[in-house]
Amino acid sequence: MLSALRHAAPALLVYAAVRALGVLVLAVWARREHRGLWHLLAESWDCDWYLRIAAHGYADTLGHAFDTNNLAFFPLLPLLIRAGDALLPAPRGGVGLAIAVGCSFLAAWGIFKIGDRLHGRRAGALLVALWACLPVSLVQWMGYTESLFTALAAWSLYAVLTGRWVWAGALAALAGVTRPTGIAVAAAVSVTALLALRSRFDARALAGALLAPLGWLAYVGWVGARLGRWDGYFAVQRLWHNEWDGGIGTLRWMKKLFLVERPQLFLVMVTIVLFGALLLYVMSLTGGGQPLPLLVFTGLLVAIVLGSSGVYFPRARFLLPGFPLLLPVALALARLRTGAMVAVVSGAALASAAFGGHMLLVWLGPP
Repeated sequence: MLSALRHAAPALLVYAAVRALGVLVLAVWARREHRGLWHLLAESWDCDWYLRIAAHGYADTLGHAFDTNNLAFFPLLPLLIRAGDALLPAPRGGVGLAIAVGCSFLAAWGIFKIGDRLHGRRAGALLVALWACLPVSLVQWMGYTESLFTALAAWSLYAVLTGRWVWAGALAALAGVTRPTGIAVAAAVSVTALLALRSRFDARALAGALLAPLGWLAYVGWVGARLGRWDGYFAVQRLWHNEWDGGIGTLRWMKKLFLVERPQLFLVMVTIVLFGALLLYVMSLTGGGQPLPLLVFTGLLVAIVLGSSGVYFPRARFLLPGFPLLLPVALALARLRTGAMVAVVSGAALASAAFGGHMLLVWLGPP
């Protein structure tokens, strides 16, 4: 393990440097705006939802009010916060933030392992750097679920690539109780495992395929039982204006933003990310060489995010775990000379830092 960590050390150091730059820019900007850095990173927006679930638990009725039922938030992060709060002499917000930061490094390590296995150490390090430089990457060091989910997804996918089927299924099951898009991780594991069974029966592959969706199914089933209706989870999502409509709602949002109104910079960025994700997925499909589990995961993730009728502004964040989409860019950068590559990554890091500050201090809504 130590040798593997040493092998990944350059990528992890680059990751730490990029994200530290983002927090530094935010800290200076927040000080000038008389805003509290701690509150922004540990207690604002969805952080507060998870902290309140950790403290008080879940609702036991559906209700009728929009955007208020906390059963829409999956339980693994609140459970970890509650456990940390019981074991550590630290405020709940600090526990949530520590989980996010720690898991971001686990995620970066898993991302590096995949890139290194597929295309070598340089490509793996660049894949991590690009993930750190995404426009909304500041969320990776906030009390949100993105870092935890990405860590589980990355290591589950790596386990698939290395034939560790039970580990892949178990990690996918945990991803399924972390975010709704955990179903994309489960599908990547189960589809790949079941296809492997066609050529040779392997009890471990079968176990992984069966384990993978259990987390997501268990939470959806538990919400249904708690509310006394089979579609309880989906009823909660409807109260958050969130249903899958194949992309009609997304197109309506874009039409409203760009043809009816004057869009804010943050929403322009979200739109660019959505189109970029679609383009990168097409490149991943047509470029060849990308393994099936990565294609299944990113394909379903993009389909869920683009096909949702829900609110528009968090969709760049929802795509944050889709790191395999960045592989074509990482490979292109790996072919550049070192000076040019460093210049591109440095520019992306500065842009990400600036946009992180804009996201939390200028944009008036949640990230």
